[in-house]
Amino acid sequence: MSSIVPNETEVVAERFVRFARAEAPGRSEVYRRWAEGVASDAAVLAVLARVPAQRRQPPLVFAVTRMLGAPVGGYPAWASFVLDNADAVVEECSARALQTNEPLRCAALLPALARIAGPVALLELGASGGLCLFPDRYAYRYRRGEDAIEVLPSGGSPVLLESELRGAEPPFATPEIVWRAGIDLQPLDAADLADRAWLEGLVWPEEVERAARVAAALDLVAADPPLLVAGDASDLEVVRRTAALAPREATLVVTTPGVLPYLPRARRQALIDALRGPDGIREGAVRWITLDQPGLHDAWRPPIDADAWGDGFALALDGDVLAAADPLGAWVDWRA
Repeated sequence: MSSIVPNETEVVAERFVRFARAEAPGRSEVYRRWAEGVASDAAVLAVLARVPAQRRQPPLVFAVTRMLGAPVGGYPAWASFVLDNADAVVEECSARALQTNEPLRCAALLPALARIAGPVALLELGASGGLCLFPDRYAYRYRRGEDAIEVLPSGGSPVLLESELRGAEPPFATPEIVWRAGIDLQPLDAADLADRAWLEGLVWPEEVERAARVAAALDLVAADPPLLVAGDASDLEVVRRTAALAPREATLVVTTPGVLPYLPRARRQALIDALRGPDGIREGAVRWITLDQPGLHDAWRPPIDADAWGDGFALALDGDVLAAADPLGAWVDWRA
C-alpha cells in the first residue's frame, strides 16, 4: 500500500498548528492567533511554503514580519501584510535564523563563573549579539520568597537581572573579565539599527519586561562592543584561532549556553572533547561552562538520568553538574 506524501502547504500548516497548541499558549496570545490563522489560510500557507523548511519556524516567521513592519494585532491585518510583502517575507526568512540573545541567562552562568579565579577571558560560542558576554556589567537580584540576594558590579549597572533562587545558595561574585569575544554564524552588532531591530523583534509581543531588559543590554553592549567573529562555532579551527587572541595571563572560559543542540552530532562531540581535554582549544587549561538539556550529551559528571532530572537545563562547569536552571535564566536550583 503506498503512503500519501503531504504537500508543502500541509507540512507548514501542521507546524503552525503544533505551535498554536503547544508553544504559544500562556506566552503570547498574539502569536497563538496568528499561528491558528496561518494553519487555515491557503494564501499565506502558499507564501510560507516558499521558505526553506529550516527557516519557517513560527517565531522566526513572526519576528521577520514584525521587523518588516507588520502590525501587531489581529490576524487579518497581519495576513494582509504578509500577502502584500510576500517576496520580502520569503527573502528575509530564508536568510535569517532564530538568534535568542537573552541577557538573563547570565543569572544562571554567574554562580559557575564565581568558581573561577580571575582575570577571565570570556569566549561564547553562538554569541548572537554578545549580550551574554557581559555578566560582570549587569546587576542581579535573586529572589527567594520575600527575601533577595543582590549582586552589584562596582559603579552599578543600568541592567538589572532578576531570577528566582531554588535549592541551596550558590556562590556569588562579580567575575573579573578582561577580554570578551563571541563566535556566531551571523553575529549581530548592538550598535547597528537593523541588527538591533532584529534582536528586539525576536522578543515575543507580550514579553514587555524582557523587551526592556534586552533594549537596556543592547545599549550597554553598544557602548563597549566585544569582539564578534563570523564563523561556525562547531569548527574547532575557528574556535582555536579566536581563543588564540585572548590574553595569555587570563583564564580562558568558553561558554556554550543553549548552542550545542544546533551543532551536528559529530562536531558537537569533537568540540566537547576539545573543551574537556588538555590543550584541546589552546595550550594550558580552559574552563567550560554550559547550560544544556540533560539528555543532550554524555559529558556530565556524575552522569545525568534525564528521566529523573526534573525541570530545567543542567548548568555545568567542566562537565561537573552544578545546578538545574531555566534555559533563559528565570530560576536557578543549585545542586552542587
